[in-house]
Amino acid sequence: MKHRPHLALAAVALSLLAACGKKSAEEAAPAVAEKTSLVVYTAFEPEQLPAFKQAFEAANPNIGIDWVRDSTGVITARLLAEKDNPRADAVWGLAASSLLLLDNYKLLEAYAPQGVEKLDPRFVDSHTPPLWTAADAYEAAICVNTEELKKKNLPMPASWADLTKPVYKGYVVMPNPNSSGTGFLAVAGWLQMMGEDKAWEYMNALDANIARYTHSGSKPCKEVATGEVPVGISLGYTGVKQKAKGAPVEIVFASEGLGWDMEAQAIIAGTKKPEAVRKLMDFAVSETANKLYNQAYPMIGIPALAQPVSGYPADIASKYAKNDFAWVAGNRERVLAEWQKRYSSKTEPKT
Repeated sequence: MKHRPHLALAAVALSLLAACGKKSAEEAAPAVAEKTSLVVYTAFEPEQLPAFKQAFEAANPNIGIDWVRDSTGVITARLLAEKDNPRADAVWGLAASSLLLLDNYKLLEAYAPQGVEKLDPRFVDSHTPPLWTAADAYEAAICVNTEELKKKNLPMPASWADLTKPVYKGYVVMPNPNSSGTGFLAVAGWLQMMGEDKAWEYMNALDANIARYTHSGSKPCKEVATGEVPVGISLGYTGVKQKAKGAPVEIVFASEGLGWDMEAQAIIAGTKKPEAVRKLMDFAVSETANKLYNQAYPMIGIPALAQPVSGYPADIASKYAKNDFAWVAGNRERVLAEWQKRYSSKTEPKT
């Protein structure tokens, strides 16, 4: 058979054309956007996280949330410990008083989210642009197991003062304020309502009746719901949820007033994902997010969207004590050290 160089050259040419055509097609095809993952530190209750994540990622399909969740005190301490090498991109669902503390270390990046003008002014930091915005307000309350009260012939408490009566000795559980935001806002509330001297006297008397201090703000009310203890100082939200599940729980919003705080969000300074994290801040103040907050709390960032929440009194906001967040942040370390020195011996072991 004779050699046919023109056929060989044609084959090579076709091969080159095919390769070039393939390359051109690849170049013409749209690139698949790589998903950005945000590390978000939070103290939201665990059962709330899936709905928040799902709603945000549905609105922002190219951005994902990787939660790091713990109690408020633990998350705050972690952020402070990491201040020289931050690992979080954002916080979403951390006490506003904690964010004021973080600002003392210049750990927050200012940003005015889209829609911030719809928020209650109390839910927006005073800087321009703001360093943080807030989602909702939450409070310390007293959870009571009505069946256990009957069994032990205990009266129904109506106030913080009632919990110091000798009849409750060994029957009260409370969160340690060093690890729990609920515990800290209760203590900060007493200090502001009563004045420091009377508040420490009150806590001395209360400590005499405390069975133990927990590390979780919701745990005392959960233990009340199961009958492990008859009375718990806890998160009002947890009491409402336990009662809705059918537990024999009553929530007492103490007559003297309630310590409270706001669950807030902010950008951690130095994040390498600024565009994505701003999308998160935009979503956190959106109507969609506020409707999710309102499933748990009656007082939310956008007042126009707020609907009553079963289990809360209609006038819950009027029961909130005067709260100077700057004072709370500025005195946090001192107050926690004093509390730890006085009462920590009754704290349960960490698990």
